[in-house]
Amino acid sequence: MNSIILNGTIITMLENQVIRDGAVAIENNTIIDVGKTSEIKRKYSHGYEKIDAKGKIVLPGLVNTHQHAAMSLLRGYADDLPLQEWLEKWIWPIEGHMTASDIYAGALLTAAESIIGGTTTVNTMYHYTAEENEAKAFADAGLRGVVGHVCFSWRKKDDRKALEDLAKNWHNQKNGLIRVSIDPHAPYTVDPDYMKELKEIQTELNNKYGEKAPIIWHIHVAETSDEPEKIKKAFNVQLKGGIIEYLDSLGVLDKNVIAAHCVALTEKDIVTMKSRNVKASHNPISNLKLASGISPVPKMLEQGVTVSLGTDSPCSNNTADMFEVMKTAALLHKGVNRNPTLMAAQKVLSMATLDGAKALSWEKEIGSIEVGKKADIIIVNFAKPHLCPVYNEVSHLVYAAKSADVETVMINGEIVMENRKLKKIDLEKVMETAEKAKNRLLERIKSNIK
Repeated sequence: MNSIILNGTIITMLENQVIRDGAVAIENNTIIDVGKTSEIKRKYSHGYEKIDAKGKIVLPGLVNTHQHAAMSLLRGYADDLPLQEWLEKWIWPIEGHMTASDIYAGALLTAAESIIGGTTTVNTMYHYTAEENEAKAFADAGLRGVVGHVCFSWRKKDDRKALEDLAKNWHNQKNGLIRVSIDPHAPYTVDPDYMKELKEIQTELNNKYGEKAPIIWHIHVAETSDEPEKIKKAFNVQLKGGIIEYLDSLGVLDKNVIAAHCVALTEKDIVTMKSRNVKASHNPISNLKLASGISPVPKMLEQGVTVSLGTDSPCSNNTADMFEVMKTAALLHKGVNRNPTLMAAQKVLSMATLDGAKALSWEKEIGSIEVGKKADIIIVNFAKPHLCPVYNEVSHLVYAAKSADVETVMINGEIVMENRKLKKIDLEKVMETAEKAKNRLLERIKSNIK
């Protein structure tokens, strides 16, 4: 489909460039021109579907760089608990009862929620099953995503099989919408030798399937301050420095690694991240909810580390709302550092768009509105009391806008939500299916207890 978005305020994410009364011309799935509405209309007068964005803001779709999409089925299941108890006594046991159809249903629900909230790309880590899975859910919803299989030392054989199947069947598929990743769960659940083996598997799979797009590496890192003790207890490995230093000693860090959380980092860890070009995914809401701590994001930014934003799972956030994450990230670091100049709105919006694309090694195609990039675009309606009057559009997007203000979403040049109505999936049916899946899951748990 060829289309033109007209009469809007275009936030390109290029050197603070804002084009008022601007337009974006799109052919198939690619942006072919950006400029003033008068110029674009003159150049592309026929054969384009016109989308009127008068009084609205046009910006790149948001990029959520850390999710566990299928876990929307567990939203609210085990709240107000510390991370280790939450995982070991509640989450992992119930996940043992989840079926492939449950995983698909949960991921489809998160995909729907993400699109409705203006998120066009999601990086998710979960259990891959060949029959039904998060990749299929994202593809069915029209969502762009990086889909990984989470790996643990206790199931190496199953992991190897899952990773091969995932890469073979899904990497760079669905017109380039879906990419895959290798996902060691964490340094305390993946032993040193297996960590190195997974890096070798990543190289092998990239050699097979990664010619046009990289298969990246996605891992939880330094989520809590007691992670060194967990590693010692699990694998009898005594760390001499931080978690990033430890991973670097294993030779697994490079430019295609995204490290989620990065709460308990040492100064040397941050220097190492910069030198290895490791990207960070900052998840302020889930870190606060689980009382894991506060990531030293300003220090990472000072060192030139690419920092992106993530929601974490709908079970630990408890939503997929990236507007909430942007505002929280901005306010949190100002408050704890007692410095209102930190985390300026422009930087935070970049973390949710272009820096998110960089974190996923996808910045050549998404993250900004510019010629040659894929048309992943959202339109936000500013005709709302909480967005009036307007002095600074970027400031409003970070501090005042809500996910409910997103009106239209385009992914890969296709409109997947128009006037807040999803185009590719039936939202009521998705929610009904998720509710039924939850009920069946609880019945299986009760039967197991009896």
